[in-house]
Amino acid sequence: MRRRARLRAMLVVTLLIASTGCTGPDRQTGGTDFDPAPVGPSWAPRPSQSVGLSTLAEVRGDRYLLHTRHGDVGFLPGVNLGPTTPGHQPGELAISAQDVRRWLPLMRELGFRVVRVYTIMPPHFYTELADYNADHPDAPLYLMQGVYLPNESYLDSGDLYERGMTTSFTEELRDASSAVHGELERAPQRGRAAGQWTADVSPWLAGWIIGAELDPYALRSTNERNAGLAPYEGRYFRSAEAANPSERWLAARMDELAGEEAERGTSVPIAFVNWPTLDPLTHPEEPREGEDLVGLDANLIEATDAWPGGTFASYHAYPHYPDFQRYEPGLRMRRRGKIDPYAGYLAALRRHHAGTPVLLSEFGTPSSLGTAHFAPLGRGQGNHSEQQAMAIDAELLRTIHELGMAGGLLFSWTDEWFKLTWNTQPRQLPADRRQLWHDPLTNEQYFGIVATDPGAEPASAETVIAEDRAGTVRAGTDESYVHLEIQGANRLQGRVTLGFDVVRGGTRVLPGTDIAADGADYAVVVDIGDGTADTARAWVREQQDPVLLDNLRGALPRPVPVDGWRLQQLTVNGPRTVPSTGEELPAEFFDVGDLRPGEFRPREPGYDSRATWQVDRNVLKLRMPWGLLGMADPSSKRALVIRPDRTATTTTVERIGLTVHLGDRRIDTEGIGWEPWNAVEYRERVKAGVQPLVDAIAEVTPR
Repeated sequence: MRRRARLRAMLVVTLLIASTGCTGPDRQTGGTDFDPAPVGPSWAPRPSQSVGLSTLAEVRGDRYLLHTRHGDVGFLPGVNLGPTTPGHQPGELAISAQDVRRWLPLMRELGFRVVRVYTIMPPHFYTELADYNADHPDAPLYLMQGVYLPNESYLDSGDLYERGMTTSFTEELRDASSAVHGELERAPQRGRAAGQWTADVSPWLAGWIIGAELDPYALRSTNERNAGLAPYEGRYFRSAEAANPSERWLAARMDELAGEEAERGTSVPIAFVNWPTLDPLTHPEEPREGEDLVGLDANLIEATDAWPGGTFASYHAYPHYPDFQRYEPGLRMRRRGKIDPYAGYLAALRRHHAGTPVLLSEFGTPSSLGTAHFAPLGRGQGNHSEQQAMAIDAELLRTIHELGMAGGLLFSWTDEWFKLTWNTQPRQLPADRRQLWHDPLTNEQYFGIVATDPGAEPASAETVIAEDRAGTVRAGTDESYVHLEIQGANRLQGRVTLGFDVVRGGTRVLPGTDIAADGADYAVVVDIGDGTADTARAWVREQQDPVLLDNLRGALPRPVPVDGWRLQQLTVNGPRTVPSTGEELPAEFFDVGDLRPGEFRPREPGYDSRATWQVDRNVLKLRMPWGLLGMADPSSKRALVIRPDRTATTTTVERIGLTVHLGDRRIDTEGIGWEPWNAVEYRERVKAGVQPLVDAIAEVTPR
């Protein structure tokens, strides 16, 4: 066993996306310390033989068994790896060989045994995985291979059986099998990996999870259009008599993949992607129709005796969504002295799939400033520090293990800049440039264990934009924030008020003051006392309030505007009705404008990834997310404009005007300027507070 040593495992890498240059990992800069997970006994693959097929993993009853040298493993701790890097869309599959070579050892240091990918990755991914596993025969990383839908025309046609949809997925399944076995060559095509696959990683293939989170309305239409179809009966998979047409379609695709694998002499478990929206349970307390409209049931797709690998149920399931977890009495499971609806939901899935393994193929918590849903036990979809997110992930993993699941694959390996969230999506225009900036308000961009911080170096406010007797103002920018540093002539106390002029229009005075607004659309008011009651609040001019884009009906439970200003908020729920009781639920909002003080340098004591301001005697440091200054796309210098009909457009801004008021002393600045960009720089680091997660992974890892 490798010596257990204290490791400075904050991975910091500078990547210039416009080139292939990479300085490599620097474990001496800005790191998070953690004890690496112990290696333990040998996990070298030891496949068995059944019906003439090499079977590395198989389903026996409700157990998912991975055959290793030290025995059969019944719980798989793993992590999901997306296909791209900051500055790129997922279809660009921008992950390089250097990225993979850097990440695989770190995954193992954290304790992961399985890496799950969603689609056919570029050839170098498989080459690097094969090389890594060959170099670490007793501690390999196993592969859970996904096959994404290359064609989503079913969303328009309302029919999974549409010929183009089915044909393209069948071809992708065939190519995926060829890629895993190192036998694929294909030409470049937009949105998919191309090249020549020569590395055979099938010796470490733990299973397949095909498809994606399918749309409930399109599945309902599929079932209606194909109601007369007979059950599917294939050589390796079949559907039960009770299976609906969507389940029968999935059974056929699983059979096709099994056929490709059997021709190569291998068999491992195959499943399809499912999620709570399409689970086979009923949720009478779910307020949204689409979340309990139609179901997919893994119990109704069976492996034949010709497929020894078998099948299992795979779910993407989080504690913050859908809302039925908040209202369904049957999910109020007591665990460790508290009511835990997420545990109750997983237990319900486990009961329904009795006799079939259940794998949590996605779970996790974002360490974002913004949030998109509230949830029981403080496990909302955002508004967590990195330390809190890692601790919640650890707790969820233990729950998954204790409830007898087949494994838990954490989402995700890195923070992903391209991701969108429903409550910030209308504010981000144009959408095709979202990957060029990293929005702290968008929770989906912050699920990673590895942070992808903007800039080749940490940004600071270096440029002097005003200097007079009252004080000095400095500014700087990066792909996430506008950084400001306000240095007063004397110790800062009392009120500091900032007005930001971004687009045309304005109101009379800044919020809660008699200070002329001078065209400001956004404002920050900081009240500095003795350090115990300091506050900072971010405001938006009422006509520019992006909540207007959320199409909320009825009266809103929002505070009355102050001097024509609203505290900045994120909508986390519209008005809803609980079907079983008729209870009317009001819209819900998160006060993102209540800015959090604290340390925002990761290596410093008291670090809080959500912190946006701090005061040190006569210096106020502030980092404002671009979204709180009304920027729809800072990379192209486009600001958000709310039309009277509550739709959005953008306008290009040259600079953001800024006035600073230190009490009754006014400082006029030259404004905040920056250059647009089409390529990004970023740094990687393991997030703060990762040790509880490492410990949890070690606890649930079979030995």
